[in-house]
Amino acid sequence: MHAQRTLRRSISCAGIGLHSGNKVTLSLKPASANSGIRFRRSDLGGLDIPAKVSHVGGINHATGLMRDAVTVDTVEHLLAAFVSLGVDNVVVELNSPEVPIMDGSAAPFIYLIQEAGIKQLAAPRRYLKALRPISLSRGDKRIALYPSDHFKVTYSIAFDHPLLRHQSQTIPITEESFIEEIAPARTFGFLEEVEMMRQQGLALGGSLENAIVIGDTGVLNNALRFEDEFVRHKILDVIGDMALVGHPIIGHLIAHRGGHALHTAFAALVLQETDAWTLVDAPAPDAATAPVMLPAKNAVRAIS
Repeated sequence: MHAQRTLRRSISCAGIGLHSGNKVTLSLKPASANSGIRFRRSDLGGLDIPAKVSHVGGINHATGLMRDAVTVDTVEHLLAAFVSLGVDNVVVELNSPEVPIMDGSAAPFIYLIQEAGIKQLAAPRRYLKALRPISLSRGDKRIALYPSDHFKVTYSIAFDHPLLRHQSQTIPITEESFIEEIAPARTFGFLEEVEMMRQQGLALGGSLENAIVIGDTGVLNNALRFEDEFVRHKILDVIGDMALVGHPIIGHLIAHRGGHALHTAFAALVLQETDAWTLVDAPAPDAATAPVMLPAKNAVRAIS
């Protein structure tokens, strides 16, 4: 049986919101079986916001959730870490409206989860297994889910920039492959876009320490962690956004030039197409892998 899992103990960290620029304390706490992933604003009375596509409240260069006018933004990197490490039930408590950006990747969240430890629960985990193709297109952007025995992501990007004219990557998603090949990939943006976003009150917490900034001639800050780090980060984003269907996915997800708006719209479409999938208790026998410890170079100090 593939059992549901939660954290073994609570753990906290501090950081800043990428768009708000606000300081935030983030705490990850164990939760009971079948409670799912829930965000809790401790500064607003502790209202819980389920990590479900029905609570998507805004898409403005990041994925946001909303319930009763209470919001939590930039949830996608943390959600990707949870679903890829098999954490089904957790309370995410924060005292600000945005999940901290950390270094722009999911690697710090992997470290926090592994430091907290993972505890198996008695209830079975249910996977959403694709039975037939589902697709969504918006102009030159498209995304689709096809039947497969395992969860695999193919993503391609194309920008009008010599560094990013075309990148494509296909990766079967396991705990090990996510930790080693996807989690360290950082968010990125173009210099002129960053300046425009700041004029709109966004990216106020962005810096060369938590994002890859691309100028006319190339990357302005640190060396890339992967030659194709940009498309790997898009895979990270879509894994986090598709976590909003509420179940781990068994299928081949293929996206081209997508973004948070397309990802979340597709997550909603998948749930509507009820004849296109079924819920199963376990994937194929060899789909699971043992947890892998994150290399120390990607660690972040936890406040536990």
